[in-house]
Amino acid sequence: MRRYLLPALLPLLLLTAACASRPGVPANPPLVVSAASDLTPAFRELGEAFTTETGVAVTFNFGSSGKLAQQIQEGAPVDVFASANRRYIQELVQGGYVLPDTITLYALGSLTLWMPTESELGLTSIRDLARPEVKRIAIANPAHAPYGVAARQALQAAGVWEAVQDKLVYGDNIAQTLQFAESGNVDAAIMALSLSLSSDGRWFPVSQEFYDPLAQTAAVVTDSGQQAVARRFLAFLGSEQARSILMKFGFTLPDEDQTP
Repeated sequence: MRRYLLPALLPLLLLTAACASRPGVPANPPLVVSAASDLTPAFRELGEAFTTETGVAVTFNFGSSGKLAQQIQEGAPVDVFASANRRYIQELVQGGYVLPDTITLYALGSLTLWMPTESELGLTSIRDLARPEVKRIAIANPAHAPYGVAARQALQAAGVWEAVQDKLVYGDNIAQTLQFAESGNVDAAIMALSLSLSSDGRWFPVSQEFYDPLAQTAAVVTDSGQQAVARRFLAFLGSEQARSILMKFGFTLPDEDQTP
């Protein structure tokens, strides 16, 4: 039987080997990265750079950090989780869902106060959101979005949280919050700098004294079938090329001696 099967299978084996070694054909299946939605423009460019360097394609799943963490806990097939804060990584470590020795602080995020280009409200401070002529304000949902938590902290620190609560419109994540803002359905939004830079509106920074640092942290998922490649991706985040891309999209780089 073996004598008859081998000649029949040989062409198929040779074809498979040829495909695996042909230029342009990734040697590995795509690396699946679940990433906070504020990373969308930066990580798309980073993914292309990583593929060029390694030949490994990257598939991204963008969303709110809390919901992405929940998906990993429920067994979603993910290789790398890049959160917009440290909290969700720490919770996954406690449950054994990510590898502790892979935890990487890759960037620090920032808030902006965003408004439509044509706005005549003349907002100059986050405290101006309490003014009666400001009717609707978009923020990410603090229940599962780190940028929503930071927005709430900023409003509380500015002393206007109670005054603006009834005006708030919650996006499922910070990218959806920008969609609400750009649609013209709100007067202002508290936004991620990384998304404000490529938006159609006007914006200015929110004082970082008003909110806890958005220490964006990543780790390899324990159940990843590509742990070596996943570790390589995290190492790539610290490369000069990746750091340059992150800075281009408004992220602050962590000091080398900072730890997650």
